[in-house]
Amino acid sequence: MCGIVGFTGKQSAAPILLEGLSRLEYRGYDSAGLAVRDGTKNVEVVKAKGRLKGLAQKTDQGRAIAGSCGIGHTRWATHGEPSEENAHPHCSDDFNVVGVHNGIIENYQELKDKLRKKGYTFQSSTDTEVAIKLIDYYYKKYEGTPVDAINHSLIRIRGSYALAIMFKDYPGEIYVARKDSPMILGVENGESYLASDVPAILKYTRTVYYIGNLEMARLRPGEITFYNLDGDEITKEPVQIQWDAQAAEKAGFEHFMMKEIHEQPKAIADTLHSAVKDGRIDLSNLGLSEDRVRAVTGIHIVACGSAYHAGVAAQYVIEDLAKIPVRVELASEFRYRKPLLSPTDLVILISQSGETADTLAALRESKELGVPTLAIVNVVGSSIAREADSVFYTLAGPEIAVATTKAYSAQLIACYLLAMGFAQIRGYLHEEECSRMLSCLEALPDQILRLLDDRERIQWFASKFSNAKDIFFLGRGLDYAISLEGSLKMKEISYIHSEAYAAGELKHGTISLIEDGVLVVGMLTQQELYEKMISNMVEVKSRGAYLMGLTTCGNYSIEDTADFTVYIPKTDPHFAASLAVVPLQLMAYYVSLAKGLDVDKPRNLAKSVTVE
Repeated sequence: MCGIVGFTGKQSAAPILLEGLSRLEYRGYDSAGLAVRDGTKNVEVVKAKGRLKGLAQKTDQGRAIAGSCGIGHTRWATHGEPSEENAHPHCSDDFNVVGVHNGIIENYQELKDKLRKKGYTFQSSTDTEVAIKLIDYYYKKYEGTPVDAINHSLIRIRGSYALAIMFKDYPGEIYVARKDSPMILGVENGESYLASDVPAILKYTRTVYYIGNLEMARLRPGEITFYNLDGDEITKEPVQIQWDAQAAEKAGFEHFMMKEIHEQPKAIADTLHSAVKDGRIDLSNLGLSEDRVRAVTGIHIVACGSAYHAGVAAQYVIEDLAKIPVRVELASEFRYRKPLLSPTDLVILISQSGETADTLAALRESKELGVPTLAIVNVVGSSIAREADSVFYTLAGPEIAVATTKAYSAQLIACYLLAMGFAQIRGYLHEEECSRMLSCLEALPDQILRLLDDRERIQWFASKFSNAKDIFFLGRGLDYAISLEGSLKMKEISYIHSEAYAAGELKHGTISLIEDGVLVVGMLTQQELYEKMISNMVEVKSRGAYLMGLTTCGNYSIEDTADFTVYIPKTDPHFAASLAVVPLQLMAYYVSLAKGLDVDKPRNLAKSVTVE
């Protein structure tokens, strides 16, 4: 949520800031702003409510603002409604300090009251303005350096933050500080960059630094200095981002979501091959010894959104193959129910960005309780990746569309490989059977390509239901996990009320919602549950539902019941989710397209939820 960019160097800053902000639009926002210094103590601040194009028009695409040092921001409203007054950047009363902020300052009202007593006035309803004026207060009170002022302020701030700040007395410099909200810094050719996510600066540099929690930094042109919270200098090693700038472009597709749907075969293959060497699963990079795996008595999978749905699918596969009890937890609830964890448990945290606030909090809670942690993340150097005991990187590359597709698919592959690897170590999966299952995994990319060839048929069907008010997804076992993700995709980008239910629960209330013309999508990829699912579909059809069935090739008897059927290639039943989810992604995409909606940036949603 929210986006931050910053630049100091030789070039004009404003066009670079606008370019960076445009690459962070997927994070979700309701207003935007820039602040640029022209090499003197003067600063120009421009803000606009709504989409970024409004800010671009106000500044003539950045050409109307002179200066080579600046910061920019796209805001997602938390404190105060969307407006120009509440948009960032915010300034001290005399423009001595100008800054932008991601996160939430929990004690902002208390600090605001104290600053008012010191003579400060406030023009916005935001917690960010409080932070900027607090920094200004300590800068003037102690007459120290920017680092001193920030340090004094952060000691008194409770909450999360990624701050980028400019001081009147240091016109070519930007100061940053971080706690729990993501921030990366980069250098290239005598210029320095900062951003809240990699795509914003990928066009300009692939040499980046990850600023740690409770750390600060000073950016000068081509030079970055890091500090701890005491103000002492610390050293950091740069990281080379392997993504290239073209990976974040649409490559001829109308939307990022469709591009990323088509990139799923590669994301699956790359993630698979990262842990399969010479035809064998190799989890040695995870740092989990075989003795440790054998000693695991329980697994807690903690995640949010689609990552949670990947965890639900993983629960079925891990328990069936590795015979380890698995509990899947919503990260937002994990801490508050005071989980009972054992040192012989393993907590697996799944997050595309590696910055999801609730998942990060669950990770820290687990570590405090002395429980080993394993992260499945897509972003190298992200907070969760750095703090977890072990990391399984999914190799999906940058994902720009808010509704995840390829990252979810890569998470499934990581979970399959963990299940199989654990099962082998614990003696439940013999080599011959493991080899057969690996062959099924190797076949998934080509099978997905075949499914994508059927997209025009799915588009035709989706157009018939673009005006639907309710859609229900039903499944049993692993098919229930698939239903959860299919339903989420539909509601995320089409704004149609959509629900997923375990089909066996129909008679416990859900069936009362079925009426003439309501679309029901039935999932039938688990052969042992096929007949029971057919019975459920007959039940809803008798009450007027229009039925779509999604099943594996060969189950042609479904056509006697369903009004429209999609077939997926045969695979091992444990892996059916990887194929079944593709038609559901396409269906959601085409319904949204038919409604003329913004597929990549649905309303009220952000790519990465970095605040609670």
